[in-house]
Amino acid sequence: MLTLQLADFSLEHFMADYWQQKPVVIRQGFADFQDLISPNDLAGLAMEEAVESRLVYRKDEAWQAETGPFKSYKRFGKTGWTLIVQAVNHFLPEVAQLVKPFDFIPKWRLDDVMISYATPGGGVGPHIDLYDVFICQGSGRRRWRVGDRGNHKQFAAHAALWHTEPFEPIIDVELSPGDILYIPPGFPHDGVTLEESMSYSVGFRAKSACDMLSGLADHVIDKDLGKTLLSDPKRPVHHHQGRIDPRDFELIKAHVKSLLDDDKLLADFAGSYFSKTKCVLDLQALDEALEVSDVVDALQNQHLVRTGGLRCFYLDATMAHGVCFVDGERYEFGQALSDTVVHLCDNDDLSLELLGAALEDAAFATQLTEWVNAGYWYFED
Repeated sequence: MLTLQLADFSLEHFMADYWQQKPVVIRQGFADFQDLISPNDLAGLAMEEAVESRLVYRKDEAWQAETGPFKSYKRFGKTGWTLIVQAVNHFLPEVAQLVKPFDFIPKWRLDDVMISYATPGGGVGPHIDLYDVFICQGSGRRRWRVGDRGNHKQFAAHAALWHTEPFEPIIDVELSPGDILYIPPGFPHDGVTLEESMSYSVGFRAKSACDMLSGLADHVIDKDLGKTLLSDPKRPVHHHQGRIDPRDFELIKAHVKSLLDDDKLLADFAGSYFSKTKCVLDLQALDEALEVSDVVDALQNQHLVRTGGLRCFYLDATMAHGVCFVDGERYEFGQALSDTVVHLCDNDDLSLELLGAALEDAAFATQLTEWVNAGYWYFED
């Protein structure tokens, strides 16, 4: 079990003074840290079609980037390249364990666990991320330089690489196994591997208002909502045909805002939107479907484990109806099962004790069985 250790400050101090504000080095955040995956196994994952991966290197001083799947790595030599694999927590339970130490941040903010393997001199170049990241050093050593926020010029070093101009570092540090570097959005940074090494990046992504409005529009269209027409009875005589006057502007704004003021609509949108995964889930559907009784019997001796990367959320606005959202879909189980919905979403492991009498509810037991058969939850060996 990985445990985050903060020697210099508390979690409350970190959230109040560092989160989204400034970078910080956490020395030995994971004591005695051992790699959660070998370089060979990571390279093997990057050979699979379903896995998102990239390889970054320089050729004749020019930056290059290729996307997987990869068939071989021999042509890249022994220095100067980096393999990056996204959402490894979706595929390996061992890597999914790295998310738990950061559970002081809600999972709707979580992106994924990205792992990189780099040869000496490898890196991806100076760049700025639009998300919070905890870079956990695995085997080997890597030097990181982090600059301050500012008006940094960015440019395309390659069609797939967005770099930033040179910056003055406010952090210049060498990370050893178990060390963690936290970097908020907007801070330029550059990591260069000093020896063959592995890095584990736990990323927390935030959506822009543009992204969320686009998602809300899709939700409203898909659910056939927002069809009420703008209405303006008893309108006064208008004297300037080309003018949208203040009264009309307020009418237009209020009509659009009526959607945003609908808490149920917004809750359903937020739950569906943030529970969708960016990367593919490694769902292992059962060859022979289980019956409800099979699931209940198995829970007598085994726990159900949520598959890596599966996102399950609830909102206070709809908890009175026992509503939860799993992988973008809305499920309603009724007020009597609201506690069960909380357990379902808050815990990666589900026991008979946690599920309790909910298993006697036919709708819930049937849905749980469907999830198990589809591979969303599985029985641990």
